[in-house]
Amino acid sequence: MSASPAAAELAGDAHAARPGKGALLPPRRGAVASWLFFDWAAQPFFTLVTTFVFAPYFASALAATPAQGQALWGYATAAAGLSIALLAPVLGAIADRTGARKPWIAAFSLPLLVGSAALWFAVPGEPWAIAIALVGFAVATLGVEFATVFTNAMMPDLVPRARLGRLSGNGWALGYAGGLVSLVIALGLMASNPQTGLTLLGLEPIFGLDPATRAGDRASGPFSALWYLVFVLPLFLLVPDVPRRQVALGAAVRQGLADLAATLREARADRRMVLFLAANMVYKDGLVALFAFGGIYAAGVLGWSSIEIGTFGILLTVTGTLGAVIGGRLDDRLGPKRVIGGALLVLILCGLGLVSVDRDTVFFVVEASPAGPGAGLFSSLPEQVFLVLGGILGAAAGPLQAASRTLLVHVSPPGAMTRYFGLFALSGKVTSFLAPLLVGLVTAATASQAAGMAVILVFFAAGLALLSRVADRPA
Repeated sequence: MSASPAAAELAGDAHAARPGKGALLPPRRGAVASWLFFDWAAQPFFTLVTTFVFAPYFASALAATPAQGQALWGYATAAAGLSIALLAPVLGAIADRTGARKPWIAAFSLPLLVGSAALWFAVPGEPWAIAIALVGFAVATLGVEFATVFTNAMMPDLVPRARLGRLSGNGWALGYAGGLVSLVIALGLMASNPQTGLTLLGLEPIFGLDPATRAGDRASGPFSALWYLVFVLPLFLLVPDVPRRQVALGAAVRQGLADLAATLREARADRRMVLFLAANMVYKDGLVALFAFGGIYAAGVLGWSSIEIGTFGILLTVTGTLGAVIGGRLDDRLGPKRVIGGALLVLILCGLGLVSVDRDTVFFVVEASPAGPGAGLFSSLPEQVFLVLGGILGAAAGPLQAASRTLLVHVSPPGAMTRYFGLFALSGKVTSFLAPLLVGLVTAATASQAAGMAVILVFFAAGLALLSRVADRPA
């Protein structure tokens, strides 16, 4: 595999790190590009399953009503998030003791593959379809999130800190690009309109995927698994790993737990770390809910099918890719804290605009005519406003996540990166059940998807308030 220009530039920076004891070792040729491809490999699960294809299918074809589907999906997301929060810091501490990270990535890739493949069996009308969908989604989410913890911990070994923002931003951008390509394939060749039986490109679904059983939507699960399996291989082949330490598993568990306790004490004594992890906890909670319910919300409020939602997803991945690339450069120039703050402001304003839109209203009070029979895609004003606001929102989500992991590297002590990324995952997941749970509860209580989605804005605002109190650490 030849490295991309961005990867080559980053690798060149790594080679130029100052010599001497503790200097960054030059990575193997293609190591940076191969690390970046983890985001490309993992993103289709989030794009196709979590947001734009399978989740709307679950709400519209498996659950009794879209509101019930949104609530059930919220409960499954909450359960997975709580499990990740409890286990990620412990596993990170144990991994720092055992050394090598690739075995952990491989181990957690298995539930991602199995859970994603199981979604194929969530057939409409089958008695266990809802249970299969929710359990498969939760198991796959656990796998991909845990694998990401150990992949993120490799970042300081690849480039110097002055280029971490660009590395992280390029990773998110490549991930968005992977999501875009996979979404085009899924919508253009597999998922079909239930009324016409044709895909977005006007073709019959490949492999004889039956529109009546929504086979194209269900295929998004095994397709995501196959995509991951193929494109994660460069990471295992070319990215250097820290040496494996000859530590027995039992001893590693005991030492890891002791290290975790020490890390928690260290983090608690660092006010900047505490405030950042608290801010990350709150705004990531809102982001989890936004991704989990974005497609479901559009399906229920605007009546979009998988074709409209998928096209909307293509727009978001395009703007997200551009946002991640630009955000990575702003991260290195302005610092990750400013990038995160700006992204949160955009998310709050655009999120407020999105919940103000329904089929015949824009911005709560402006009446608009819904699309008539036979109208083309996105022909009504509410749909067009939703598209614009969603595109801007997508451009902000990438920099928010990329700059967050960069800021974590900047505020963490060297030599304990996996442990602190475990805490980072903990802060991003410890209450990640809360926003989806509240969205589900408010939606169920009010029978209003807009009311449920409005809960997310509170989390973004609270995260921004906490972030504003994080003092900038000197370079």
